[in-house]
Formats: sequence, C-alpha cells, structure tokens
Amino acid sequence: MSKARLVITAVEVEGRSPAEVIEAYGVSRSWLYELLARYRAEGDAAFEPRSRRPRSSPAATAPATVELVLRLRKELAESGLDAGADTIGWHLTHRHQTNLSRATIHRILTRAGAVTPEPAKRPKSSYIRFAADQPNETWQSDFTHYRLINPDGTPGADIEIITWLDDHSRLALHVTAHVRITGPIVLKTFRQATDLHGYPASTLTDNGTVYTTRFAGGRGGRNHLEHELRRLGITQKNSRPNHPTTCGKVERFQQTLKKWLLARPDQPATLTALQALIDVFVDTYNCHRPHRSLPHRATPTTAYTARPKAGPGADRSRDTHDRVRTDRIDSTGCVTLRLAGRLHHIGVGRTHYGTHVLLLVQDLNVRVIDASTGELLRELTIDPARDYQPTGRPPGPTRR
Repeated sequence: MSKARLVITAVEVEGRSPAEVIEAYGVSRSWLYELLARYRAEGDAAFEPRSRRPRSSPAATAPATVELVLRLRKELAESGLDAGADTIGWHLTHRHQTNLSRATIHRILTRAGAVTPEPAKRPKSSYIRFAADQPNETWQSDFTHYRLINPDGTPGADIEIITWLDDHSRLALHVTAHVRITGPIVLKTFRQATDLHGYPASTLTDNGTVYTTRFAGGRGGRNHLEHELRRLGITQKNSRPNHPTTCGKVERFQQTLKKWLLARPDQPATLTALQALIDVFVDTYNCHRPHRSLPHRATPTTAYTARPKAGPGADRSRDTHDRVRTDRIDSTGCVTLRLAGRLHHIGVGRTHYGTHVLLLVQDLNVRVIDASTGELLRELTIDPARDYQPTGRPPGPTRR
C-alpha cells in the first residue's frame, strides 16, 4: 500500500488527528492537507500518478519556429541535400535570423517522427582525421559513374564524372561529365582547374592508371598527369590499395553529388543535360550549402578564400611569423593577440560581439575575418608600443 493510502486510512478510517499522522509518517503538513482535499473531492482517483508538467512553458519553442524547422527538413531532404540538425541550424541562423540549439532541433524532429533510428555506428573518436592547413596545399581527385535515363524511362548510357576537390576547404574546383575518363581528359580537367584556382602544392588520388602508372608494373613510363606534375614541381601522392578513406573527402563529395542528382524529378537523358545539373549542384555546394566538416559550418567558398593559398615548391617547414588563430569577439568588441610575449587587444566593434573569427597574422600585419561568412572585419598593422589597437572610429554608437 502506498504512503498516500496509509495516510488517508489513518485519518479517514481510524480517525487519527492530522498532527498525529504527520508525526507518525513523517510527511509535511501542506502535503497532508492537499491530499485530504483531493481525496474528498475525487475519491480513489486522488491516488493515481499525476503529471508534473507545468501548466505553461514560456520558454517553449514557438509553433511557427517548429513549423519552420519541419519545413526546412522537408525541403532539404527532397532536394537531395543534407537535412540534419546541424544543417537546419545553419539555415535558421543565416537565412531566417533564428537561433536554435542542435539539441532543440533534434527534439523537434524526433517528436514529429522525422528522424529514422539508425544502428549504432563506429564512434567518431576512432577515426584519424586529417586536413590540409592551407587552400591549394592538396587537391584530391577521383571519378565515379552515373547512369543516364532515356526519355522512355529505360536506362541509358553509363557516364563518368571526374572531380577535383580542395582538401582544406572541400571546394569543388572542377566537376565534369564524360563518356569515359582517360589520361588526356584527366590532364585537361586538371589544367582547367588550375586556370581558375592556381597550382596546388600536391595532389592526392588513388592508383588508377589515368592518375599514375608507377604501380602498374609496365614500361610505358609516366602518363600525362605525372609528366605535368613533375614539370610544375607539384608533389604527387597516392593512396594505398584498399584504403578508400585516404581519399575520403572526394569520395564523400561524389556520394553527396549522386544523392542530389537522383533526387531530381527530371533525370538527364544526355551528357549536356547531366552537365547542366552538375553545374547547378557545384554552385549550391560551394556557395550556399553549409559544410559540417568546416569550422562554424562555413561554406567551402568561405573557407577557401579565408586563408593564404599554398603553391608548388613552397617550403612550409621553415619557421616563419605567419600563423592563423581562431578567436571569439568578446563583449567589449575586442580580440586578443600575443606578440613577442605581450598581449594586445584589437578593437573590432561591439556590434560583432560573439562572432567567431579567424586572425591571419604575418609579423605585425593582421586580418580579422568572420569565420562563418568570410567577411573581412578589420585589417591593421599592430603598434607594438600599445596594448589596445583602436578601430579609428569615434567613440559611441555607430552613426547612421
């Protein structure tokens, strides 16, 4: 028997006084009189468990925001794009000026039945992650297959799509479709990528003969790409056989690309139509889609343009005064930087409070960049004799 029933029995049946029951059962006076009132009004229903949910939740997510989260989930999923809580949170912040935590978004999706349970995966801590420190430090490349669909709905020709991807920023440098990928096509696409983005310091590919003949066992010598890389002083790196995770960034890009292509209602029937869709996806991927692997969910274009670019033959092992720092603008509108053992405060502006930034430092020259958007917030030369580096603007609120 529950304590509530024992207390009610003692008072109502045995006729014991409330003070005596309080002493005997160690209950509070307020609880006892509340239980008595409930029992006299409801009978045995007073003993049923009651919800502790508050009558109102002032801090609950607004229904309009919940609807917006579910609508974004549906739109992203139907477009073949990532529709997880992180991506939805990025769109809410940057497109709808609404901030929700990842946990809140996940709860909204779970309550609406929009989350598909998945079996336990390998823990992320078990993976060895690596990424180039600078844009153009390493380019990854690979090609994949995609089947065209004839106008009558029957399967068409099998097309091969080649990709050149920047390892640091995940920027899709060049993506084109071809009937068949050959050595001359690999060289041609590489040159087209370098015409737009400059030369990389190194490349990383698998051991396909269109990329290298060093491991083919033949006597044909270097292929087209190998000759070009040697001529330009670009380091060529290749993954070990049966280790696709080495080129995992370009492999993951191809998976995302094909998922997006398969979600198109009108499947391409010709090579030209397929290339047109690829061009649309590359623009979305590079400039408008947040990337979960990049700091602060930045877009690849933002990450690619935020730092100085590497190049062939660049000696990055020597000790220089070039460095990149991540920071967050404090409530006074400043970030800090230590030079020659002295801490300097760099004024950026209180309007940017809480913004995550990158500091590109070269000796005394500093550039402060918004880590999410790539916007240049301030560029200055540090005065070593001063602690605070003023913005140069007059004090007080910004005049309009």
